[in-house]
Amino acid sequence: MNHGKNAASEARSLQAVQEHHADMLRQLNGLVGRLTDAVQEDDAAAEQKAQAALLDWCDRDLVPHALAEEGPLYAGPGAKPEGRLLVEGMLAEHRVIVDLVEELRTSNGLASAVAGGAIQRIFALHLDKENNLLMPFIVDSPDLSLAEAVAGLHELTGEGASHAKGHDGNNTHHR
Repeated sequence: MNHGKNAASEARSLQAVQEHHADMLRQLNGLVGRLTDAVQEDDAAAEQKAQAALLDWCDRDLVPHALAEEGPLYAGPGAKPEGRLLVEGMLAEHRVIVDLVEELRTSNGLASAVAGGAIQRIFALHLDKENNLLMPFIVDSPDLSLAEAVAGLHELTGEGASHAKGHDGNNTHHR
């Protein structure tokens, strides 16, 4: 319990997580766009390559990001009556995202593009809730600290990742 949390540290943590979320969404949008284009063009080789790239990103970035949130970021708000239902809903979204990644893994053609599009839309909605509901709730709660919750977790902040500023999702960052 941190009763004397630093407002500047909280603001920096909020900005870091929001920027990482925006970066992740840009990457996901690009990967899903390439898969959708390949399916629409009926280019089997491009489709296979785009699907593999999307799955790799989901396995390397999306799912670890979701799992990293479930501990430190969700524990505090989930223990408070006013945050519990929001956290439960967000955990349900994680399960749907993981299920859709598995669906993507076993699909091809139009079904793979549909699964990719579903991941994209649910993840965008999920990030909006985190950015505009969950994280402000943590920052505004005197006994919770966003800075402490995300400390050392590059899956949540993107810090320590070796990606370049202003990229368009075509690189392979961290690992």
